[in-house]
Amino acid sequence: MKTAVFSTKPYDAKFLVAANTNAAHEFSFYEEKLSAHTARLAEGHSAVCAFVNDALNARVLDILHSHNVRMITLRCAGFNQVDLRYASTLGIKVAHVPAYSPYAVAEFALTLIMALNRRIHRAYNRVRDSNFSIDGLLGFDIHGKIVGVIGTGKIGRVFAGLFSGFGTKILGYDLHQTPEFTEIGGKYVELDTLFAESDIISLHCPLTPQTFHLIDAESIAKMKKGIMIINTSRGALVDASAVIEGLKSEQIGSLGLDVYEQEADLFYENLSERIIQDDVLQRLVTFPNVIVTSHQAYFTDTALENISSTTIGNLTAFENGEALVNEVTLSMLH
Repeated sequence: MKTAVFSTKPYDAKFLVAANTNAAHEFSFYEEKLSAHTARLAEGHSAVCAFVNDALNARVLDILHSHNVRMITLRCAGFNQVDLRYASTLGIKVAHVPAYSPYAVAEFALTLIMALNRRIHRAYNRVRDSNFSIDGLLGFDIHGKIVGVIGTGKIGRVFAGLFSGFGTKILGYDLHQTPEFTEIGGKYVELDTLFAESDIISLHCPLTPQTFHLIDAESIAKMKKGIMIINTSRGALVDASAVIEGLKSEQIGSLGLDVYEQEADLFYENLSERIIQDDVLQRLVTFPNVIVTSHQAYFTDTALENISSTTIGNLTAFENGEALVNEVTLSMLH
């Protein structure tokens, strides 16, 4: 099936071509993000392949529909960038990659926690400047701490499993509770309880209207002073302006962000020769107890192989009229 692939980086093309070896799909690779200005590039294609920062709002969907695009396959698990209700009215099917590698994201969240706690980012820069002082690099034992996991799907459960090995108490919150979480030692609690008792909070939930700015001034005020907050899920789960105030007041002790609400025009690009106009992001990266990375938690060879093979499978199933096992449906919005 002829497919227009947007937001393509060299590694995307490499892994998709490799996964397509035994299939017969024809790809057109575009570096441009999918938007109302670039959607015309899908003309002559039956499907588009999109990523996390591509726009699939009603205007874009109208353009795709006018070019007879019948399917959207996402190279990611999240689908908040798609107007699913409008896609459904147009008869456009949407599929995603629900589980490319929960280990990649969970391990990266763990990495952010360890780096922030032991000030690895600061120690690295000191030693490069021949500064071997360890003053100001004091951390704490993870063992015995309380770790709050918001979202106990596959990634959240893998994350909880990793921290069970540290000898921590693990609290979880999710609208859909699973026995697997409790089997690894997790305990489900109300969200306010998780906020109040956790020493570390890690976000692993999808972005929905209910989770938008889940971390805001009100929720931060409920947390322990010195809380560590980690977000490797979706940027808009966190109100960045609110966490800046929390950092300034020292209510937040450290912050690790692999995602950012306004990342669409920034992340995955080399902007080192430009003046960044986003004052909030620029303020965030000035704090010594903050690490911001460029939405790379998923970025392992295993994950890219799984993303590509699942994407090929989604395209093949649609082309052959088979059941779309990875279809994103309206019921998933709730």
